[in-house]
Amino acid sequence: MYQTCPKCGYQRQASDIIPESQCPACGLIFSRWLKQRFRSPESSSPKSRNSKTDALLGQLKERVLYVESPVSHSGFYGRLLLFVCFAFWGFWFIQTDYSQLTGGLPEINGSFMHLVDLIFHEAGHILFIPFGQFMTILGGSLAQLMMPMAVIGVFLLQQRDTFGASIGLWWLGQSVMDLAPYINDARAGELLLLGGTTGRDNPGHHDWRNILGDLGLLEYDHLIAGGVNFMGEALILLSLVWGGNILYRQYQNLAR
Repeated sequence: MYQTCPKCGYQRQASDIIPESQCPACGLIFSRWLKQRFRSPESSSPKSRNSKTDALLGQLKERVLYVESPVSHSGFYGRLLLFVCFAFWGFWFIQTDYSQLTGGLPEINGSFMHLVDLIFHEAGHILFIPFGQFMTILGGSLAQLMMPMAVIGVFLLQQRDTFGASIGLWWLGQSVMDLAPYINDARAGELLLLGGTTGRDNPGHHDWRNILGDLGLLEYDHLIAGGVNFMGEALILLSLVWGGNILYRQYQNLAR
C-alpha cells in the first residue's frame, strides 16, 4: 500500500515478506493509521463532551461542598446553632397551610420573613416599571425571589461560604412558599392585600389575578399554587441537607 512508511519513513524493499498492508520496520498497519488520521471530528466529540461535562460537574461539586481548613470551634458551633434554628423554623413553614386564610391572611403571613419578602416584593414593582405593565406586576414576585438568589450567589461565588449559601437557599424556599397563598387566591380574592382591601374589592390590585388572567391560566390558580408551595418546601429541605453536609465536613476539619 505504502512504499514509504508515513510513520518511520522506512523504504519498502523487494525482499520484505511482511504484507504490503503493514510496515516491515515499525509494524504500522496502514489501514488503521488512515482511519485514525482522517477520522471525522464528530467521531471523537461524544467522548470530548463527556470529559468536559465530568470536569464541569467536578468543579461544581468542589464549589458547592467547599469547606475551609482548619475550621474554628467558635465558627462551627455558631453555625450549628444557626442550623438548628433554621431547621425548626423551616419545618414550621412546611407545616403551614397555604390555602387556609384566617382573618383574611394565611398562617405564613404571620412570620417575620413575610415582612422581609414584602419589602423586596414592593420594590420589585418599581424596578420593573420600564419593562411594561405585565412585568411591573410580575416584578414584585420576581424581586422577592431574586434577592435570596443574589445572596446565594454572593456567598457561593464571592465569599466561598457554602454554609451561608445554604441559608440563602433556605430563604429562597421560604420566599417561594410565601407566594403560594397569593397565587391560590387569584380567583377567590379573599386575601387581605396591602392597604386593607381584598382582591374581590379591588381586582386590579391583585397581582396574581392579573398575571394568570393575562396568561389565560386563571382557572388553574389552585394547581399552580400547590406546585409552587411544593417547590418551596423542597428547596427548604434541600437547603437543610446541604447545610447539614457542610457542617459534617466542617466538623471533620475542626482545628485540633
